[in-house]
Amino acid sequence: MVSGGVIREVVPAREARNRHPGARHIELAHHALIPGLINLHTHAAMALMRGLADDRALMDWLQNHIWPVESRLVSDAFVHDGTLLACAEMLRGGITCFNDMYFYPGAAARAALEAGVRAALGIIVIEMPSPYAADAQDYLTKGLETRDSLKHEPLLSFCIAPHAPYTVSDKSFERIAMLQGELELPLHIHVHETRDEIGQSLAHHGVRPLARLERLGLVDAALIAVHAVHLTDQEGDLLARKGCHIAHCPSSNLKLASGIGSPARLLGKGVNVALGTDGAASNNRLDVFTEMRLAALLAKGAAGDPTLLPAHTALEMATVRAARALGLEDRVGTLAPGKLADMTAVNLEALELAPCYDPVSHLVYAAGREHVSHVWVNGELLVENGRLTRLDTRELAANASYWQAKIRNRE
Repeated sequence: MVSGGVIREVVPAREARNRHPGARHIELAHHALIPGLINLHTHAAMALMRGLADDRALMDWLQNHIWPVESRLVSDAFVHDGTLLACAEMLRGGITCFNDMYFYPGAAARAALEAGVRAALGIIVIEMPSPYAADAQDYLTKGLETRDSLKHEPLLSFCIAPHAPYTVSDKSFERIAMLQGELELPLHIHVHETRDEIGQSLAHHGVRPLARLERLGLVDAALIAVHAVHLTDQEGDLLARKGCHIAHCPSSNLKLASGIGSPARLLGKGVNVALGTDGAASNNRLDVFTEMRLAALLAKGAAGDPTLLPAHTALEMATVRAARALGLEDRVGTLAPGKLADMTAVNLEALELAPCYDPVSHLVYAAGREHVSHVWVNGELLVENGRLTRLDTRELAANASYWQAKIRNRE
């Protein structure tokens, strides 16, 4: 039973009909109703660069392809249109909340509100200038102004989002540490993504990136360490002891050959590990179903142990564990009375899913985003029988074509 955007009761269907005879009933036989999936790490507007520069190493991909396009074309309009396109893809894939890191967070906020999706928006910090901001302090100032203007929007929350240790100075990190203490926001940052990143940190700072962040007072329960592929046992113990979180992005890690990571080992230590897709330019899908399946299979194959990272844990990584990392666990991530009605219905009746012995196993190992039929955020039906109820798909496709032409001309 849902009213006012909140789950009021979770009871058998017959009991719900008897208790609330005048309420609107939606009957979805042979469906699994699950908490809305949460994408713990993405760069949503990069949906407009999907497939632009595939099959390249991370720094080649960034320095020679992605950053040059961004420096010429990223704007308020680019971010709005790209984020709206990403919201449509994510909603159709059962994702009701995403944690974003990109320029122009105000434009991303407008797109999320237009789509009706929940978003945690990054106050991005990076040393290099962009069309959005001149330097790290300018990024912080503009991001905080955006937060101040939107902090009362119920669908929005915010993170401080320094890009990575190799793109942010100690001076900027010191400012961030002070702000984090004042604002009590999650800290969303790429860290230990590649071996090269670690080598550069040792050469320039004398310590590994995580040790540098710890020295600067940034390793605590607010930290969402994105990728975290290359961690020693001691570093895993540190993250567990400090109550940190990891955004595990298996598809992106594989595509950029960053590595496989050890989510099962970290979960065993007590680290909260959840799932993200990364941006569509490095994945190339904003598809948490794929991430659940891949995370579980890679964990088993890498360790030679089929019992590691079972289906129930993978589903937790896509729901309640991601909500915990964002500080939203009291509002979303499970279907329980008092929680906000962010819900996804998955049709398990398809022939390729028959027979079904364990719905959770099916959700992780057999079903895909194509089986999502209905999606609600705050109790509002945003996907009905696979169709978006708020967004015009033809308009989204036209906007994508417009930006594709501009990117091709600039390339």
